[in-house]
Amino acid sequence: MGIAATQIRKGMVLELDGEYYKVRDFTHVTPGKGQAIIQTRLCNVRSGALTERRFRSAETVEKAHLDHREMQYLYLDGDLYTFMDLETYEQVGFPAEKLEDAIPYLLENMEVRVTYVGDEALGVELPGSIELTVTETEPALKGATAAAQTKPATLETGLVIQVPPFINQGDRVKVDTTTGNYLTRVN
Repeated sequence: MGIAATQIRKGMVLELDGEYYKVRDFTHVTPGKGQAIIQTRLCNVRSGALTERRFRSAETVEKAHLDHREMQYLYLDGDLYTFMDLETYEQVGFPAEKLEDAIPYLLENMEVRVTYVGDEALGVELPGSIELTVTETEPALKGATAAAQTKPATLETGLVIQVPPFINQGDRVKVDTTTGNYLTRVN
């Protein structure tokens, strides 16, 4: 399916020259004179090689046809993250490179969508936000409000985020999986 280069977004998979590339980053550049360009940083799905490529805003690119399978994260075995297909109960191991930024958010028994091109797994789609327990943080400050102050907090997956000063160890917090930012405390 062809799309305009201006519609390229992070995480999208493009088919270029018979290969599949995942968009790691993109920048829309509008020079003072001439056409706008989209500067992309792409990762080859099969080889993992990074490359940069520019597209003119008028160009069209092929968006890869993706399949999604609902899977459950089971456990980490050595350096393979094991998932189970919720329809077939087949277990599949993924190396860390395939999971990229999802690792700090994975909890055992968590359900995720795994993206495939043909029979090849590309990565994991997390929910927009997840709830995690704070395992370590400085004690709450007396009279602390939700002002612009923050403090670091380590969550149950090992992820460290900035939280408001009233958050304590043992509290559950909602975290945005796209940005890694604190959203709210959960009761």
